[in-house]
Amino acid sequence: MFPGRQPRSQRGERPETAGRSRSRLSVRSVAGQVLVLQLVIVLLLGAAATVALLLQVRRDSTEEARGRSLAVAESFAASPGIVKALQGSDPTAHLQPKAEDVRKKSNLDFVVVTDNKGIRITHPRPHLIGKHFVGTIKPALAGGRVTEIVNGPGGEVSQAVVPVFNGRHHVIGLVSAGILVKKVSGLVDRQLPLLVGAVVASLALATGGTALVTGRLRRQTRGLDPIEMTQMYEHHDAVLHSVREGVLIVGADGRLVLANDEASRLLDLPPRPEGRPVEDLGLEPHIADLLVSRRVVTDEVLVAGERLLAVNNRLTDRVGGPPGSVATLRDSTELRALSGRADVAQKRLKLLFDASVEIGTTLDVSRTAEELAQVAVERFADFVTVDLAEPVLRGEEPLPVSGVEMVRAAVHGVRHDHPFYSVGKHFAFVASTPQAWGYGSGRPVVETDLAEATGWQAQDPEQTAKVVEYGVRSLVTVPLRARGVLLGMVNFWRLKEREPFEDEEVSLAEELASHAAVCIDNARRYTREHTMAVTLQHSLLPRALPAQSALDVAFRYLPAESGVGGDWFDVIPLPGARVALVVGDVVGHGLHAAATMGRLRTAVHNFSTLDLPPDEILSHLDDLIARIDQDESPGSRDRIEGLEAAGESIIGATCLYAIYDPVTLRCTMARAGHPPPAVVSPDGSVEFPDLPAGPPLGLGGLPFETAELELPENSHLVLYTDGLIEDRRREIDTGLELLRNALSHPGRTPEEICTHVLDEMLPTTPSDDIALIAARTRVLGPDRVVSWEVASDPAVVAGARAGVLRQLEEWGLGECAFTAELVLSELITNAIRHATGPIRVQVLRGDRELICEVSDTSSTSPHLRYAATTDEGGRGLFLVAQFAERWGTRYTASGKVIWAELAIP
Repeated sequence: MFPGRQPRSQRGERPETAGRSRSRLSVRSVAGQVLVLQLVIVLLLGAAATVALLLQVRRDSTEEARGRSLAVAESFAASPGIVKALQGSDPTAHLQPKAEDVRKKSNLDFVVVTDNKGIRITHPRPHLIGKHFVGTIKPALAGGRVTEIVNGPGGEVSQAVVPVFNGRHHVIGLVSAGILVKKVSGLVDRQLPLLVGAVVASLALATGGTALVTGRLRRQTRGLDPIEMTQMYEHHDAVLHSVREGVLIVGADGRLVLANDEASRLLDLPPRPEGRPVEDLGLEPHIADLLVSRRVVTDEVLVAGERLLAVNNRLTDRVGGPPGSVATLRDSTELRALSGRADVAQKRLKLLFDASVEIGTTLDVSRTAEELAQVAVERFADFVTVDLAEPVLRGEEPLPVSGVEMVRAAVHGVRHDHPFYSVGKHFAFVASTPQAWGYGSGRPVVETDLAEATGWQAQDPEQTAKVVEYGVRSLVTVPLRARGVLLGMVNFWRLKEREPFEDEEVSLAEELASHAAVCIDNARRYTREHTMAVTLQHSLLPRALPAQSALDVAFRYLPAESGVGGDWFDVIPLPGARVALVVGDVVGHGLHAAATMGRLRTAVHNFSTLDLPPDEILSHLDDLIARIDQDESPGSRDRIEGLEAAGESIIGATCLYAIYDPVTLRCTMARAGHPPPAVVSPDGSVEFPDLPAGPPLGLGGLPFETAELELPENSHLVLYTDGLIEDRRREIDTGLELLRNALSHPGRTPEEICTHVLDEMLPTTPSDDIALIAARTRVLGPDRVVSWEVASDPAVVAGARAGVLRQLEEWGLGECAFTAELVLSELITNAIRHATGPIRVQVLRGDRELICEVSDTSSTSPHLRYAATTDEGGRGLFLVAQFAERWGTRYTASGKVIWAELAIP
């Protein structure tokens, strides 16, 4: 700053003084560098002296400790009476007090006497007497002396060992004395403070001397020589008047100290303004007040004539400078207009970016419409309404005709008390409305003044009057078009408080509508596919459980929110009052998974009618999936002429198949890659049986294994799919433990078990289907089952019939006695004629049926045939088929069982 300085065009003399702020002892200055060098030298000398002192003290301390320990050891070894004591019967009693007395008087750490074998006779710690001496004693036993430095518990110890000679100059014992080295190293404690004090004093003298010399030089030269001062002034002057920014410096007295050429131009200052009060420069009052107010401002825009100036004002005495302030001025007249347009464009780009992120977060048509309304309110419109063609909400494609029925899908605005149709309102656009015209032409329409828009008011005169009265001023209506299909209309509304919509804003409305239309169409297509898949899935799943006498069963099925899956379950009655429980899961989601699930469920029913063991049924399913996958592979599709629909291969499926027999209380199970079942005992304990897992269905080539459990009456067998226990937030083991905790409550019904398990374990948003079956076991006890063995002799048939008749009368089933007698006699006779080995008859009374079984050791299956009129036999199985509800054959490990079910009237 130069008081009285004139602009470059008017100056006639140079300032007399100049200066710049610089630290006295900065390392950039010579004085600072000299100070640093002095400090380094002093510190190096001090460090070297300290190291030398420490080394010397250590050496002297070690030598002193050696000498003291050796002198004490030799003196004690030569003391009178020590030889006699060593040769006496109790040397410890004579020498221990003397050794301790010498140790204390000589200020040593220990004085130890040993015999010629190194066994301690004395020691400061009596419990170590009698133990071997620790140290080097071999030279001393030979008559020499030993001095050494060893590490002890308290640090380094100087230890001396000398021999004790008898009258014949034989070594009869040893004396060892030792002292800690640090006890004689006190010299450094006395000399080190003096050395540190000397170093500190040297540092203080060096710093003070350098500071005094530096201050004297700065006062004389202001830190610069004359050439540097001249160069600095020229550079300062050139920069100050060449920048495209005005600079004003005002002193503490309110006078102008400096103004560059750009400030003079922007403020129209008079000639030679330096030194004059700011109020006398002809400035506008608000600018003059700011310059003398010492107020700090940043980019404050002020009007100066026809210009808009961006002003920054800072104080010059904040860091020790002279009192006053400096202001910078920047002409922002043109930038203001450009920034306004750029700000509008930036806000529109931000709106489009937010729309791309916030619209279409779900595959729900209504939710997508709401997201479109929410993202545009306030930043583009005051209210937004979305109207969709009624078929779109159902997932269907609207017909390209005018007058289609519309549904209000979303309404959102700056206030809740809006005058528009509510969500869910059904209506059709009148032909004169801008919405109808835009829907028919596929182009946006702008209405700047709704009070004058008679065509719009024709839609609903009463309702539109409320809209105008509410203060709605203008409208932009844009069709929602995606992939060539018109889905509906979006309406942007503005109140009177805002400027009406302009034509240049239509492009922004079209961009918003275009992105939203694609998202709505995606949601519509998903809705259609999801509805089809759900319909297919529900048609393929069991709608009711079949009647049976073995289990009390309850089930739950919950589809995933993300799409239809391939989970399924079944309860299949089997011959002999047995029941099969099945649960499975097809990998994947969608129509293909649902259709594959239906094929597998049908196959399971068909294979179950053959009454095969669980492992064989899984093997048949494995072969079936392999054939399906092979048939649907691209190569096989190419061989079928005209088939172009793309399918997807089956990656695999899992299944668990269990058969429960209420007579034997045995449950036979096999699984193919499926989670294990849970068995809940009557007391509430839960187990997951160690059932062989087996590979998933479709891999082929690997066998399945069967496990058999005994389930007491009122036990619960719980089957489920992996959607119940597996989740993104937890591992399968954690899910199994949660399931165990949810099931470990005795005395609950299957319905209560299903409800409680889902309440405890159901995720907030299930990502996979969940199938759950809870079955409580029942028992067909001895009062409902009767069996006996019969000989392979036709004469015993009459006795068997009589026995069955008596049993049926006990059960109160006399009405079906004749039929049962006939069926059993035919089955027994057939077994006697065509089978071998023992024959066993069993009759079971179920809740709704009477089951008659005849077992033998033959594997030959009987076949139904029609006998000719001349045949004397061959009508037995025909009669059984006529009188029984169902009949058939199942194979066992020892043969076969022919069974027939009779209805109980």
